[in-house]
Amino acid sequence: MDLKGERNAAEKIAVIGLGYVGLPLAVQFAKKFAVVGFDVKPDRVKELDSGYDRTREADLRELKQAIEAGRSSDSVAGLRFSSNIEELRNCNVYIVTVPTPVNHYKAPDLRPLLTATRMVGSVLKRNDLVIYESTVYPGCTEDDCIPVLEQTSGLRFNVDFYAGYSPERINPGDKINTLTKIKKVTSGSTPEAAERVDQLYSAIIEAGTHLAPSIKVAEASKAIENAQRDLNISFVNELALIFDRIGIDTNDVIEAAGTKWNFLKYKPGLVGGHCIGVDPYYLAHKAQSLGYHPQVILSGRRVNDMMGHFVAAKVVKLMIGKDHKIKGSRALIMGFTFKENCPDIRNTRVVDIYEELRQFGLDVDVYDPWADEDEVRKEYGVAIVKEVGNDAIYQAVIVAVAHREFLDFNFSRIRANGGVIFDTKAFLDREIVDARL
Repeated sequence: MDLKGERNAAEKIAVIGLGYVGLPLAVQFAKKFAVVGFDVKPDRVKELDSGYDRTREADLRELKQAIEAGRSSDSVAGLRFSSNIEELRNCNVYIVTVPTPVNHYKAPDLRPLLTATRMVGSVLKRNDLVIYESTVYPGCTEDDCIPVLEQTSGLRFNVDFYAGYSPERINPGDKINTLTKIKKVTSGSTPEAAERVDQLYSAIIEAGTHLAPSIKVAEASKAIENAQRDLNISFVNELALIFDRIGIDTNDVIEAAGTKWNFLKYKPGLVGGHCIGVDPYYLAHKAQSLGYHPQVILSGRRVNDMMGHFVAAKVVKLMIGKDHKIKGSRALIMGFTFKENCPDIRNTRVVDIYEELRQFGLDVDVYDPWADEDEVRKEYGVAIVKEVGNDAIYQAVIVAVAHREFLDFNFSRIRANGGVIFDTKAFLDREIVDARL
């Protein structure tokens, strides 16, 4: 008897939210289970159903195979997409992968998470399992989400339904460290629920799983992963601010220090994205709610949040040094996504450079072949130029993102015309740039 096959057939999974996290997860689970990929945006569902993914995260071959299996009456596994809540009623496992951003005051914005939770509560049944992957502060699942599930469903937690938490570890744009290649932390609200969650993920994660002793531990593990990275980057960013005043190149210093075996070679730069630039605020929020004001975490955040302003001010100083009139000069920012070779614009800090240069009086163009023009305009009010001709004249060029396409740009022409080139990623040949982080 194929007990594993019977277990897979019994689990019908709904993945709530089909962005950078949810879609790859739905595709992988669909190899072993019947999966409904749910998104509130009908247009997103329609394009995915046609085999197109604007995030470029999913393997299109695997996506199409999962869709075909979902349409086949002979397969117990496969993937169907929907924006109709009624399609979720036949599922018994709900995995929530919606965004958890911060608001303008750098406080957690749980509205997407709680909206998704209310929706799941409206279809929740006895013995169902709700798993959260969205990054939250320790205690959020049990203190904020579970009461909403109970109130909406009329069911009792750990009696009628159960919960789990397995923090997402998706690295957008990374085609090597993909979902199945990264060890997954799992947890559950009871020992039995924890085992059920762990078995689900063990079925698809090649790198294996780590079963945490509690949901709070799993939540905290995710928060500190990104807080640690944020602090390491803030350290080298602060070094960049110091070494700029000294007049030495930060990357040269890092290369020299990196000759010691235990030195961590973090590089300075803009810190944005859905995790590193956001998650430390969730951890700080929890600490403050308990009466502790975190010093190190928030100081690191302040340093990283100011780097866009530093870049803009440095560019203006370099332009003045070349006798450029600032007001009315043209600047080109190359790249708007939060990282290279990826269309993800969530929490990009490139916008800080853009806004600061505009305040100085420059006319600023932004060019990014990876970013979606409509999304950038809607989210940030910034117009992306579709192309930059070889005859375009700019008094300043800032390489904000290391997209591979930018290597073909004629930077020497900008230099020949007296323009300033600032490389925030130490991406270009240092001989052609005026300064770099």
